[in-house]
Amino acid sequence: MADVTHYVQSHVATITLSNPGRYNAMSLAMWAQLADTLDLLSHDGAVRAVILRGDGDKAFVSGADISEFETQRNDPANVAAYDVAVDRAQTTLAQFPRPVIAAISGICYGGGLGLAMACDMRYAAPNARFRMPAARLGLGYALKGMKRLVDVLGMARASEVFYTARVLDAAAAERFGVVNSVHDDVFAHAAQTGAEIASNAPMTIATAKRAFSTLLSGSLDADVKAVDAQVKACFASSDYAEGRKAFAEKRVPNFTGQ
Repeated sequence: MADVTHYVQSHVATITLSNPGRYNAMSLAMWAQLADTLDLLSHDGAVRAVILRGDGDKAFVSGADISEFETQRNDPANVAAYDVAVDRAQTTLAQFPRPVIAAISGICYGGGLGLAMACDMRYAAPNARFRMPAARLGLGYALKGMKRLVDVLGMARASEVFYTARVLDAAAAERFGVVNSVHDDVFAHAAQTGAEIASNAPMTIATAKRAFSTLLSGSLDADVKAVDAQVKACFASSDYAEGRKAFAEKRVPNFTGQ
């Protein structure tokens, strides 16, 4: 059964994309579920980081569920509605207000790679395989998705990944900058990284996320005031006082997000 599930533990939310019979291919319902889940978690102040993973270790996401295309993408109206659902999920992921970590094991193709590109950090297992197969399927790829590829990889490598539709193994993906690093137990590494993020000052992390998103969007004039306001709020926060006190006392700070 295709489904999107999540749980929150110690300020870290883990979202699992589950369609194991099709290597976690994203159905139309799953695209909508993912966006709804992210919306829900974005309003949960207890969540300081998110881990996105696939069900099991054989696949992160193998792409969109092509078995639905005959019914869900068979005319212009259906194609438009499907594309809106995909764009909503990927945009909500990219704009999530706290850091998002992709823990990638096995296949990460097409829409799966698009989801990974929308995350802040990407870690891979040695068995991970990456591919953008659009050119082999004859389908068009939206500008937002192309921009994320370029933002992460740079124009030359994004072009190679897209034009060739070549499969990259984990080592090649690391060389290309598709992933930050490769780990034997990628889920443990993602959990450790999420815990490290969650232990830091939430307002500082959220401000940095807003700044990074602003830099990637290119809309500095529109968002610089918002980022500046968040920076000032950090300096006025009790967490800033706690951070200074903990440093002086040589202990681990206890941040509350206030």
